[in-house]
Amino acid sequence: MRLTAREIAVFALLGALMYSSKLLMEALPNVHLLGVFTVALTAVYRKKALYPIYAFVLLAGLFSGFATWWIPYLYIWTLLWGAVMLLPREMPARARSLIYMAVCAAHGFLYGALYAPAQALLFGLSFKAMLAWIAAGLPWDIAHGASNFVCGILIVPLINALRRADGSTGRSPNGGIRKGCGNNRAL
Repeated sequence: MRLTAREIAVFALLGALMYSSKLLMEALPNVHLLGVFTVALTAVYRKKALYPIYAFVLLAGLFSGFATWWIPYLYIWTLLWGAVMLLPREMPARARSLIYMAVCAAHGFLYGALYAPAQALLFGLSFKAMLAWIAAGLPWDIAHGASNFVCGILIVPLINALRRADGSTGRSPNGGIRKGCGNNRAL
């Protein structure tokens, strides 16, 4: 997964955009666009989406402190990335938006359960205590999943915008030549 200078710049900007969007929406509890960005970036950049995702994770740690809350960030966004990677690349247009919204919402609904194993290991919680921790956070996870579903309406427009932006170079995000671009010569 060798990166070009352009990709490094674009992925750094996308990671910074993820972080700044989280900061801008912090007044609304458990409402943010991180799931939207993660799904859209994965749909467009596939494996390379890990670069902006982990740029965001690094920025979150740098600006908010590398404390115990940050450790689950090392895997929790990768789980959403992995779920999107398992989806077929070509989906019917009518289903694509709803599928992306549902995956994004599922990540929000399961966020506490995905976060809990790290909490249990870090704080020595028993399995029963971990389940109690998950149950106590259910109202927050319900709000998180519902907001991810609503915000998920932005996923397909963001995918289209990212593809259009990358299309201006005649190259697809994964490095191949795109059909329909004016520059179809081998480079």
